[in-house]
Amino acid sequence: MAGLLALQACSEPSSAVGSAPTAKSKITVGTHIWVYAKHQKNYDVSNILKDIWQDVKYAGIDGVELMEHPLRRLDKTSEIKALIEEHRLPLIGTSYGASFWDKQKTNEIVEDLDNILTNMQTLGARTIGISVGRPNGNRLKTDEELDTQAALIIRATALAKSKGVVLNLHNHTYEVENELHDLLGTLNRIPDAKLGPDINWLLRAGVEPNAFLKRFKDNIVFLHLRDQYASGQWPESVGEGDTDFSQIASTLQHIDFKGDAIIELAHEDGFAPTRPIKESLKMSREYVRSTMGF
Repeated sequence: MAGLLALQACSEPSSAVGSAPTAKSKITVGTHIWVYAKHQKNYDVSNILKDIWQDVKYAGIDGVELMEHPLRRLDKTSEIKALIEEHRLPLIGTSYGASFWDKQKTNEIVEDLDNILTNMQTLGARTIGISVGRPNGNRLKTDEELDTQAALIIRATALAKSKGVVLNLHNHTYEVENELHDLLGTLNRIPDAKLGPDINWLLRAGVEPNAFLKRFKDNIVFLHLRDQYASGQWPESVGEGDTDFSQIASTLQHIDFKGDAIIELAHEDGFAPTRPIKESLKMSREYVRSTMGF
């Protein structure tokens, strides 16, 4: 990976490094609900939506990014609408994962997205971050599979736009491993595709996040923030680990980032939290404000 990952990005003035930027425009700071979904059957948070909205409101976070499960159901869409109104806390959007590369699943995915995006539209949600899936065995996708993937992303992007929603490509590790094979396979076919990188998955894939942000600055509209220790393990909140968020803040200022920044907490398998999730969310929000300037 060394050739591609040693990205030649313009350097920051020394005075900017390590200091939080002064926000020129409002950055919405939301939270993704993975830390809740991890402990639910099939990662479906449909039965704990009330708890999530209460916790996020308590933490002082600007909005919620869901996973797609409750947005498939009209009854849960109605419940979310009531929670938005009760707490004055919007649904920013949702993440969504499917096998975009598998031609046999194309129609199924389009129908699923149409339903989800229609329900999102009624809630005023504006973003959807898609994960394109990976083949069994973690093999690299073929050119034909990448063609299928790109064609479906184009269809999904247009469908989302028709519902007032902006689609971005949200990476885990597999999209950016192997010299960014999967991601570049998409961008070579769709150069203007919108990106919603996850800082921590970049790190775990061996990709330097500041270089990535600079290289793809014209595509980036969304961002996930999660911390880790030097050992690679996740702490309970953003700011308790060793990720250099001050440097990331300087990079975001340098590239004039104007998207949404989403706190996404995660627990390692078998980890027993030492505090309620709402407290870790609150700590994370306060850290992002003091360190990153938004």
